[in-house]
Amino acid sequence: MSEALTDLLDLLDLEQIEENIFRGTSRTSLVPRVFGGQVAAQALVAAGRTVPGDRTAHSLHSYFLRTGDAGAPIVYSVDRIRDGRSFTTRRVVAVQHGQPIFHLSASFQVSEEGLDHQVAMPEAPDPESLPTAAEALPAYRDLFRDAGTVERLLESRAAVDLRYATTPPWGTIGEPVEPRSQVWFRTAGKLEGDDPLLHTCLATYVSDMTLLDSVLLAHGRGGWAVGDVVGASLDHAMWFHRPFRADEWLLYDQDSPTSHGGRGLGQARIWTQDGRLAVTVIQEGVVRVPRA
Repeated sequence: MSEALTDLLDLLDLEQIEENIFRGTSRTSLVPRVFGGQVAAQALVAAGRTVPGDRTAHSLHSYFLRTGDAGAPIVYSVDRIRDGRSFTTRRVVAVQHGQPIFHLSASFQVSEEGLDHQVAMPEAPDPESLPTAAEALPAYRDLFRDAGTVERLLESRAAVDLRYATTPPWGTIGEPVEPRSQVWFRTAGKLEGDDPLLHTCLATYVSDMTLLDSVLLAHGRGGWAVGDVVGASLDHAMWFHRPFRADEWLLYDQDSPTSHGGRGLGQARIWTQDGRLAVTVIQEGVVRVPRA
């Protein structure tokens, strides 16, 4: 297990300071604010810590309310909305400096038998055939806004082995293409145990890294690292369909059906390498062209 992955696991191991109240810290991000995937994953950890062990997360719906301060702790307050026979519902508010910065509602379900079907997995290259981030990113160094961007990108994603199966947005600057992006990802090391909450929270963490890439591709924009757009996540929803492991290859197949009014919509499916549909993700974010 890499040191970066150990640090990420420590980040998700929240401190309980009172019943239904937890505290978390932040880690380095590409931008000078709390990474949205981090606060979403930590909020799901807080919710899951109050749920009976026989129930796993099947959905979350969240809103990013304010920019998070990476230098200050985040307090997560859990509201136990409902404990039913099959489903458990939790609401979590993340607070910094006395103000809510993030709101999450999550639902958990006992394991049940039921009808089963899914659409076919899209084609994608073998992840082992693709270059790692450390191998691929230096080729784009001259496109980024400063010389240190490559190192900051690698540092911010060091806990995850994330490999682009399609050209990243900074590789198609000035050339609008089909608004679709594919990446393979897994944690940078094997995880001990089979805690489904941990694997679900890690997928939540990664899900915010590239979801709006497809919006950028549609307009030939390179993204935040290039500096030709500014933006932030607005809301984020996920549905967890089938069990998966975050330390095994997962295909993140993403596309954007629309952008308008300074906002862009990304939607995606996460597949296991053997073709099981594990997760559906939808996110809307602010995507603005910088003013001159």
